[in-house]
Amino acid sequence: MLRLPLLLATVALATLPGALAAQEAAPFTVDDVLRLEDLSDPVFAPDGARIAYVVNGPAEGDASQSDIWIAQWDGSSAQPLYPTLDRDEAMPRWSADGRVFAFIRSGAEGEAAQLWASTAGEPPRQVSTLAGGVSDYSLAPDGSFAIVLTEVGTNVVAEAPAVAPPIVITRFTAREDYRGFVDDRRTHLFRVDFTPGSEAVPVTSGDYDVGHPSLSPDGTQLAYVSRQCDPAVRLRCSDVYVMPVAGGPARRIDTFKGEDADPGMDTNAPQWSPDGRRLLWLRSGPPQETWYNPLQLVVADLASGQERQVAWIDRWVQQPEWSHDGRHILALVEQPQDTWLARIDPATDAVEYLTGGARFAYDFAEGPQGQLAVLDGDPLTPLALRSVEASPRMLSPHNRWLANRRLATTQDVSFTSDGVQIHGLLTLPAGREQDTPLPMIVRLHGGPVYQFSHEFMADHQVFAAAGYAVLAINPRGSSGRGAAFAQAQMGRWGTVDAADISAGITWAIDNGVSRPDQIGVGGWSYGGILSNYMIASDTRVKAAVAGAGMANFFGGFGVDEYARDYVLELGEPWNNVERWMQLSYPFFQSERITAPTLYLCAEKDWNVPCEGSLAMYQALQSNDVPTTLVVYPGQNHGLVVPSYLKDRMVRSIAWYDRWLRGQ
Repeated sequence: MLRLPLLLATVALATLPGALAAQEAAPFTVDDVLRLEDLSDPVFAPDGARIAYVVNGPAEGDASQSDIWIAQWDGSSAQPLYPTLDRDEAMPRWSADGRVFAFIRSGAEGEAAQLWASTAGEPPRQVSTLAGGVSDYSLAPDGSFAIVLTEVGTNVVAEAPAVAPPIVITRFTAREDYRGFVDDRRTHLFRVDFTPGSEAVPVTSGDYDVGHPSLSPDGTQLAYVSRQCDPAVRLRCSDVYVMPVAGGPARRIDTFKGEDADPGMDTNAPQWSPDGRRLLWLRSGPPQETWYNPLQLVVADLASGQERQVAWIDRWVQQPEWSHDGRHILALVEQPQDTWLARIDPATDAVEYLTGGARFAYDFAEGPQGQLAVLDGDPLTPLALRSVEASPRMLSPHNRWLANRRLATTQDVSFTSDGVQIHGLLTLPAGREQDTPLPMIVRLHGGPVYQFSHEFMADHQVFAAAGYAVLAINPRGSSGRGAAFAQAQMGRWGTVDAADISAGITWAIDNGVSRPDQIGVGGWSYGGILSNYMIASDTRVKAAVAGAGMANFFGGFGVDEYARDYVLELGEPWNNVERWMQLSYPFFQSERITAPTLYLCAEKDWNVPCEGSLAMYQALQSNDVPTTLVVYPGQNHGLVVPSYLKDRMVRSIAWYDRWLRGQ
């Protein structure tokens, strides 16, 4: 897989071909979606002159590929570091002196990803050979070893047997997305020394999972996260531990009976202060509130064992890190429809925002002299790496071809629903003023605790280019507006959030955006679930595309990966039959539904399995409502095969064209 045309090419950031700017802008198409490059994981080199980051983009054939790029802090150039034809690279890290550069590289077909390292600029070599591969790691400050996260178990072998053994399951949750059936496999930590010929040595073991390895600044202590708190895994809990790298007992640091630095919540590893005396991590809310409570900052003093809740504001906090001088905490803080980079004083809880406006920040990096780079974007700009200064400088060259595309603009809208103000984003076709009603697609986000932000939404651009108004609503249950707003929908799926979507449809009709007979809805994951609620509750919806959705939650219990969460939020289905029936009304009252609905699902999705789409497809078929079911082979919850991504978009537009426009 060879990504063109940037392979082996140094890109000068200061130059923009005049011919590109002079060309007439072309519409944004489905093929353009597949051409986009996504950026992630920026990290400064110890000299502060360079930033490594990961670029995922199109490759030859029906595939994508990730490479590590190096951008110069002065903005002069950026180039791929180790471009490969058939491998993906991720998680770049430097040793403290800059001599060792490490990263994870995928294996050849059928082989696990392993840790690689380059010393003093020499070609990189593979330093781990673990049968379970490497999914995370922490590099020692002197670059002599790493603590890696790998999978272990009787079925974790370098070469799969010709006949697979029976799968034996004893845990509460039987399936996990991207993993399949949950057998005896566990994730544990190993020490990998970079001396040639060294064998990996286990650091942790036991019938529990660990994650998030984090070595102290002097390399003598190891922090990690473990889920020993609930052997039955019926609660949402994880704890922070610290142990000597040389060996010895691990000590639990936190005192909370819920989730601390939970790997399943996409939190980063516990962060050591520069002096090695304190640990910083993110804490979830009480276990019974599952994911409906904002993640917040906790700092623990390792000598005294005392914890302190830092700047507990009613917003979700992400990616916290200590500043290099140890005086502040840098983190991303979610706002209504935005995410900004913030500097937080742990002594006073003061929060200073370093970025602002209608922008969505995804990640950031701090240099040794305190220089900052943020990976963010806006509705017209995909994620890009730029400096955080009074006059920000662009540091990455990707997706510059968008300058030759005619993009639709996005505007903020708001309306009331049951007396509550609801926010949304309206995207209209490029060059089209809001003067003539258009067929409208109401986009429904996943989560459910998530939000549409001021970010580049490629699918919204494609729908707008196809002549649709696109209304993205953040109903009750969304993040960005605190715990109470999110918890208003807790255990009440398809009620207040569906009412908010209907209020948004009313607003759009009353304001001439669309007509009552040209309203479509669609989304993926909880967006697919909410699509089912909308077609069962609002007859103005004339067409729907429900991706990875569900409506009969009785049929989801034990089939998907959320049995624990169902019990915490809803109780057991046999003990709360009436409540489960209420939440499953699109299936059990499917005779309400008249909107033609396209169902999409991924064959190996154990997050929201195809069983959910199959049940609703069969219900609509039984009621003679036009419907089609599309299954994407071999895919998990997030589609990755480019042709499938294109098919999903093309098929969705065709479905809306047929049932909203009669085409």
